[in-house]
Amino acid sequence: MRRTQSGPADAYDRFLASDPGLIRLLSALGTVGAVLLTLGALTALDAPVPILVTGALTAMVSTAAVTEPRPRDQALTLAMGVPVSLTVMTVGSVLAPYRVVADVVFVLLIFAAIHIRHLGPRATTLGVFAFQLFFVTQFVGTRVEQLPQLSVAVLTAFLGSALVRFTVLRSSPQRTLTRLQRAFDLRLVLVLDSLIDVTEGGPLAPRTQRAVDDLRRQAARLHTGALMIQKQLAARTTDEHTATAIQRHVAEAETAVERLAVLVLRVLRPGADVDTLARHLTKARPAGFPADAQDLATLPVLNSELRALRTAIGPGPLRPAGPDADEVRDRLFGYRRDEHLPDASPAMQDVFRSAGDLAHALLRYRPAIDGQTLAAQNTPGTARVREELRAVGSDLAKDAVQDQHGPRIRPTTRTALQVATGSALAIVGGELLSPQRWYWAVFTCWVVFIGTGSTGEILVRGYRRLIGTVTGVAAGLALAALISGAPWPAFALAGLSVFGMYYTITVSYTLMSFFVTTMLGMLYTLLHTLTPGVLVVRIEETALGIACGLTAAQLVLPVHTRERTDQLLRDVLEQLRAVLSRSLAQLSGEPGGDLLDPARALDTALDGLRLSVQPLTMPISPLRSRRRAALTVLGQLETAAFHTRSLAATAGLVPAGLHLGTDPRLVDEARRIDHNLAILIGGAALRDGDESLVARGPGIPTQLAVSEPGARAEDINATRRVLRHLQRVDESIQNLARTLHLPVSPEPSRCPDRQIPVRTATEARTPGPKDFRQVGRPE
Repeated sequence: MRRTQSGPADAYDRFLASDPGLIRLLSALGTVGAVLLTLGALTALDAPVPILVTGALTAMVSTAAVTEPRPRDQALTLAMGVPVSLTVMTVGSVLAPYRVVADVVFVLLIFAAIHIRHLGPRATTLGVFAFQLFFVTQFVGTRVEQLPQLSVAVLTAFLGSALVRFTVLRSSPQRTLTRLQRAFDLRLVLVLDSLIDVTEGGPLAPRTQRAVDDLRRQAARLHTGALMIQKQLAARTTDEHTATAIQRHVAEAETAVERLAVLVLRVLRPGADVDTLARHLTKARPAGFPADAQDLATLPVLNSELRALRTAIGPGPLRPAGPDADEVRDRLFGYRRDEHLPDASPAMQDVFRSAGDLAHALLRYRPAIDGQTLAAQNTPGTARVREELRAVGSDLAKDAVQDQHGPRIRPTTRTALQVATGSALAIVGGELLSPQRWYWAVFTCWVVFIGTGSTGEILVRGYRRLIGTVTGVAAGLALAALISGAPWPAFALAGLSVFGMYYTITVSYTLMSFFVTTMLGMLYTLLHTLTPGVLVVRIEETALGIACGLTAAQLVLPVHTRERTDQLLRDVLEQLRAVLSRSLAQLSGEPGGDLLDPARALDTALDGLRLSVQPLTMPISPLRSRRRAALTVLGQLETAAFHTRSLAATAGLVPAGLHLGTDPRLVDEARRIDHNLAILIGGAALRDGDESLVARGPGIPTQLAVSEPGARAEDINATRRVLRHLQRVDESIQNLARTLHLPVSPEPSRCPDRQIPVRTATEARTPGPKDFRQVGRPE
């Protein structure tokens, strides 16, 4: 069974794992702290309630809207935000008596705030300041004679935000790195804990399926944590070489543990369709025969080695506990060289080799994270790794992936026109519904567009906001009745709601909307204006804002869900093609460049596609056939991406003199895979109708001869692993073509002889004669 910890220690570890780097916690604390400082200062100045509300809302905006990674950039953005906010506050207060003029200016301001986003994060933040501060003038009902007090409130809010950001909660890059590393370690531990549960129970234990489900869930969280640590390192670490080294070793450790888990599941479920740990719909191959008896007898040994790996993930370098730590470490490394392998099936031996690979990846990951060297560890296993670390070069190629294939109109311009149109409709409808609360409809129309790219995504976000608003109204009324209008409990609950709003903003949009509405309920309690009718109007205005946003998205330069998913599907395939071509170039002895950035770009593109198909994959979706098709496409892409990442990681382990990629059989298969990807993307320069078919081949040989005399066992194993990953990618691409109803050649065929260039994602973009219209078609 999984190891047990003391309750508080286990809960704290899981909390750290759930919030890598404590980024969400610090963001929420920073917002609450800035609000409290602002309210405290304004209360000391005996400011009236409208000024207090203005200061609190400005503090929230000035803290949350600044997202630039470097403190110097943040300070400059805050400094520029002060005159922008004061100007907008003045204009909003002056135009308050002139309702029509104020509405027109508001719509124009909304358009400008969205349109300037293409200029970068600073312009985006200043646009948010402009929108939010004009909104505050409408929400509070400011007047010209209040401008001196309003200016003091704005200045106090910005100063409070800067004080909290740069002094109270300031975190050095090294501390951020340490917290991120701790969170990644804890997520690795949770994956290994789940894997230990799987191997302890065996394939027939009742709890095995629950353990497998937990393993898949923890692996997904580990992947999210790996992407986060890589992204944060790029932004927050001043030493670019150190950041690149850590990013690479984090990716290696994640790939190694995921591959180990996949191999374990294949041993326990022979014949089953286990290509990745991601959940998806595929036509599963049932396990037609039980696990090998010899393999089952080896499970206790495997379980012991997994526990040794789990113990190794702690402070300092890889060091299993116990007096024979060096012996355990060298045994783990020996599995990579076919030493000490158990007498079991080849599949089980692959599991032990993979355990050795994970130990090797952890040993490379630790010195990069902790700034330590391996000089103190002089065992044969660490000596080999020490030489590998010395061979890592610092001049790594980095390609900026730019989207050059897209719509003629700039996306920010389209969104600006849509939001401005929707806001105009929301103003008119909101005034008719409630002349005092019309701004809620406008605010809802604004936020449902943020971070969305199609009408389907807007629908999903609007649905979640409406659910959060309805539940928040119920909670606000219940809490107001419970505290009976007492000011201090209402103030405390409002602060907790602000914290919850910013702590959950990246986790659950429904929860964020819930806390926003609860905060408003407490705010109206403090103002002694809370009634059930006010919160009912909140629901009505929210629904109206969602409807106006959807209407504008449908009428003004619409981007439909199918069009959006088609484009993102091409993006994923282009990134996949780029990583494959670079990996094969490296295997052929050519300079393929660094594989870290392309592999990370592939993950980012896949995450974008996964988000865009949410309207189709949600359980409540009535389009069941389209939901199955979308999930199947995601499943095949998840499988292809996993094996492509693994191929990229393994390509670096094959010795340079081996030149595996020059083998004629592999060259032919690689050419065929590139041809098939070109067809899927829709951009192949085909010469006749037969070549428009997705080509099948005889299959990638998994036992290519190792040409180097006296090749080491780990080199042979790395070679075979490369070929297996390439074979899985090939199978996934063909299955994806069938899912998309593209014709697949019934017989093995040969592709046109042409050299496969080393591609970046930008170079892979070759517009085809037609767009994808296949995702979501009935099967």
